[in-house]
Amino acid sequence: MKKPRVLMADDHSLILAGLRKLVEGECDVVGAVEDGRALVEAAQKLRPDLILMDISMPLLNGLEAARQLAKLVPESKLIMLTMHASPTYATEAFQAGASGYLLKRSAASELSQAIKSVLQGQQYLTPLITKDVLDSVFKPSTGERGTPASTALTPRQREVLQLVAEGRGTKEIATILSVSVKTVEFHRSRIMQQLGIHTTADLTKYAISHGITSL
Repeated sequence: MKKPRVLMADDHSLILAGLRKLVEGECDVVGAVEDGRALVEAAQKLRPDLILMDISMPLLNGLEAARQLAKLVPESKLIMLTMHASPTYATEAFQAGASGYLLKRSAASELSQAIKSVLQGQQYLTPLITKDVLDSVFKPSTGERGTPASTALTPRQREVLQLVAEGRGTKEIATILSVSVKTVEFHRSRIMQQLGIHTTADLTKYAISHGITSL
């Protein structure tokens, strides 16, 4: 029986090595990358059956990457494997196109179970946070800190904001996004105007508190 082809993404090489050992018995690991943009590029080239990915990644976080992957490689199933136990992250991950959500402290056997369920067309949510997610759906709270980005920003604005928060200069951001310096400056100005923020330090604080970057 042909093994499912798996692409992995995490910004820690040790975690990638550990994941490979966990899944290579039942899966064919076709690639491993360490940032969100490399993931989107690799997924389009490799067209894997399954993508195991983190949320906190440089250049492009996992939620934004998932939104792009859902459009670019809709045939690839996505499983989030993350440290974020917040039900808000889990909810947004599924909305972004993920089929599975596990925590990095989940048991190794749970990963195997999640892979089988997702490849069979089902959704998988770790029991470690299932109750919290259900509570958040039926008893939604407001103003939760450390939650994913506000929908007030466009996908491109969130990309620019993450790169700014990571300390990258305007020219570097323009190169990464394949746009002009003026375009980056425009997006940055609009972000500040929309959020009522006036300094790079405050932009960074906003990006961290809203899950756009984990720095």
